[in-house]
Amino acid sequence: MKIELVTTLKRQATKILAELHDSKEPVLITEHGKPSAYLIDVQDYEMMQNRMEILDGLSRGEAAILENRIYTQVEAKDKMSKWLK
Repeated sequence: MKIELVTTLKRQATKILAELHDSKEPVLITEHGKPSAYLIDVQDYEMMQNRMEILDGLSRGEAAILENRIYTQVEAKDKMSKWLK
């Protein structure tokens, strides 16, 4: 991973973004010697967001199972019938 100072980002944003698009390697931006933000490619960010949504759905499903909030297929069809017509 590439590391850049925030002042370098201010001065060379176009160059840093071009390198990011070419390499697809995230850039860690530091302020006062401490991590402040990551720059990542838009496609990588969108893919990560999609993965997080899927993982969130799986987590909610697992919680429902543990809390016994489950339905048989017949019960589920009955509850969803108003949307399935």
